[in-house]
Amino acid sequence: MNVHPAIAAFATEGGALSVGGIPVDRLAERVGSTPFFAYDRGLLTRRVELLRSVLPSGIDLSYAVKANPMPAVVQHLSGLVDSFDVASALEMRVALDTPMPATRVSFAGPGKTTAELIQAVAAGVTIEMESENEADRVIAIGERLGIRPRVAIRVNPDFQVKGSGMRMGGGPQQFGIDSERVPAVLKDLAVADLDVLGFHVFAGSQNLRAESICDAQRQTVELALRLAEDMTGPLRYLNLGGGFGIPYHEKDQPLDVAAVGANLAELLDGQIRPHLPEARVVIELGRFLVGECGVYVTRVVDRKQSRGKTYLVVDGGLHHQLAASGNFGQVIRRNYPLAIGNRIGAEPDETATVVGCLCTPLDLLGSDVPLPRADVGDLVILFQAGAYGLTASPTAFLSHPAPAEVLV
Repeated sequence: MNVHPAIAAFATEGGALSVGGIPVDRLAERVGSTPFFAYDRGLLTRRVELLRSVLPSGIDLSYAVKANPMPAVVQHLSGLVDSFDVASALEMRVALDTPMPATRVSFAGPGKTTAELIQAVAAGVTIEMESENEADRVIAIGERLGIRPRVAIRVNPDFQVKGSGMRMGGGPQQFGIDSERVPAVLKDLAVADLDVLGFHVFAGSQNLRAESICDAQRQTVELALRLAEDMTGPLRYLNLGGGFGIPYHEKDQPLDVAAVGANLAELLDGQIRPHLPEARVVIELGRFLVGECGVYVTRVVDRKQSRGKTYLVVDGGLHHQLAASGNFGQVIRRNYPLAIGNRIGAEPDETATVVGCLCTPLDLLGSDVPLPRADVGDLVILFQAGAYGLTASPTAFLSHPAPAEVLV
């Protein structure tokens, strides 16, 4: 029987999936209710170790907190990564509650409110400015508070990345300042009391093609070298973005991270170090760090037949797992890896469709999935659930209770 790598990454005990060394049926009793999210701290640690083994030593690893802002997860990663990137004031507060220094926290994202910018300046985090208006507000806030803000310019590049699930650079964008405008902006910032560190370029996310990522990194470095010529001081911060994808679907192939690491080593030695010797070079990853380390556990509450089709109705659904339902960017819906958690390793003996408890046909977690027979009370496990799960889903939809989250 072929087993998806996401499922194989977790241990089993007595036919049950094990998360953090605890069989999932026992873990459900410990949590006290279903559905819930469970994240395996051992897998998180090993994920960082994998990246450290293939990335050159001159690359800093930043965790994009938006992928999974659970405080326990962020605390655990604070001892493993070099910095955090946040996208809201609440994420910033979570990051600052860890031992991570404020100078190693960056704040990106369009539409930052003035209140958020005040908090960021006061905290001393690096503000990755997304517009000229935002830059003007940061300058005014720094003057009012008597604090010299730490800033970088988020650049909307003049190239696009092929193969990304979501493109966040190239063409018109709400993200960043168009690259052709950056020299003029730098000229204006030179007369303001700002600590301008460098640039952040994030061109796309969820990319499984190593060559596409390598090409984007090469173009990003070339762009940064050009833009650095217009800085009044040395470039000290270069965030190359991330975009490393994970295989959600049956035909997806894992990203060749070793090839990406080799390309980064060439860029460091050949271009960055000779021309930007003071730059702290950052790769910013969210999904790739946490996505495969988490599962969503939900219980079968009903089993029914409808005109020859078997339905397993569970107590969870799209209000916790919008992406798995296919309603978070998929053009053609495809199943995430899914298993019966207390029957891991059993051969499939039926094809079932797993649906949630919401009163909408959109609430679909698995369509026509080969599974061992499951009955009321059995646990359905949805994999690749460590990133963009709970906080990327409409939890208030139809007013069901929020699920628990545990790090084990």
